[in-house]
Amino acid sequence: MTIVKPSQFSFSGGGSSSLCSLKGSLLTVAILTFGSLFYLSLNSMRTSPPSPVIVVTPIHVPQTFVNEDKTDNDDGAAPTTEEESYSDVYHSPEAFRLNYAEMEKRFKVYIYPDGDPNTFYQTPRKVTGKYASEGYFFQNIRESRFRTLDPEEANLFFIPISCHKMRGKGTSYENMTVIVQNYVDGLIAKYPYWNRTLGADHFFVTCHDVGVRAFEGSPLLIKNTIRVVCSPSYNVGFIPHKDVALPQVLQPFALPAGGNDVENRTTLGFWAGHRNSKIRVILARVWENDTELDISNNRINRATGHLVYQKRFYRTKFCICPGGSQVNSARITDSIHYGCIPVILSDYYDLPFNDILNWRKFAVVLREQDVYNLKQILKNIPHSEFVSLHNNLVKVQKHFQWNSPPVKFDAFHMIMYELWLRHHVIKY
Repeated sequence: MTIVKPSQFSFSGGGSSSLCSLKGSLLTVAILTFGSLFYLSLNSMRTSPPSPVIVVTPIHVPQTFVNEDKTDNDDGAAPTTEEESYSDVYHSPEAFRLNYAEMEKRFKVYIYPDGDPNTFYQTPRKVTGKYASEGYFFQNIRESRFRTLDPEEANLFFIPISCHKMRGKGTSYENMTVIVQNYVDGLIAKYPYWNRTLGADHFFVTCHDVGVRAFEGSPLLIKNTIRVVCSPSYNVGFIPHKDVALPQVLQPFALPAGGNDVENRTTLGFWAGHRNSKIRVILARVWENDTELDISNNRINRATGHLVYQKRFYRTKFCICPGGSQVNSARITDSIHYGCIPVILSDYYDLPFNDILNWRKFAVVLREQDVYNLKQILKNIPHSEFVSLHNNLVKVQKHFQWNSPPVKFDAFHMIMYELWLRHHVIKY
């Protein structure tokens, strides 16, 4: 090694030489310090235990929920109360469970006691036929826990005027419109509750399409109130976040509910009915002669046998549900009851309980233009998927059943739940 003598670094001027020496010393110290720190750090990495791995556990939403009043067995056996899985059919099973329980505790509805006896809620026209949903609601609300006689504790106010009953008595559409308008004007004049929200916390129920037209004679009813209707077409004024789709149920059902029997369903698809809409005309024209789809362009005549139409549902995998004169059809709830997967062929239809139930888990939802490829679409559905759809369909049957008195989770309670969800958006 060649040793460099200090004289080799001499510069002119003593001050400059001292300054350079100081800088060199500081640089040497810095290099040694950095080297020491690097060595200590490297040695620490070799000898220290590894840092713990933090595992983030996702929030678990229960896949099932049990009646809250159940008790566990002392011997550790499985609970004896019924457990039901909601994970496949609800958008948010836990939210539904909690909100439903809250509704049962707190929801109160005041029913106006005034009105023409021919339209008064105490005397619904009937609870049979394809408009039975209206009659059942009028009857159920009167005998339910949700009714209150104190308007000051009410969350919502029910306008109990039945256009279906008026229609049954031969009242013309024009007269129905006048009756509805006069009735609502009388409530506004007599009670202070409408004026607090301009009717936003009021609702009415009608299943007949003529009834919807009769209420349209009162612009305030259409704009402000919650409309519970069987024809929820959102291209002609239905507002999903405000209004409620009432399922059109043909009651009483002629035969028992279809269970989990999938092996005997050998027919691919079935529809029989009147050609009273464009989509039905196309459906009949394209598929009525098909050998795998059972399509009839007329209703099945009762003379061919007892309950022949209803029994077809038991033997079919997919039941075609095209819109009729309105977007809705009682055929959808028939399909659900008899265990036949409904195939929705109706544009602009806000399906009942659509914000609660995931319809694509138990039904096939198509656009009307898909009618031309209908058979291939249905044949492309694997058997495993069909079985899953059918199992989920059985789970939701109770939601499309009316009872008197009402039963937990039935159609009445689902409508009340929809109303409960909407009452939260009302501001005084």
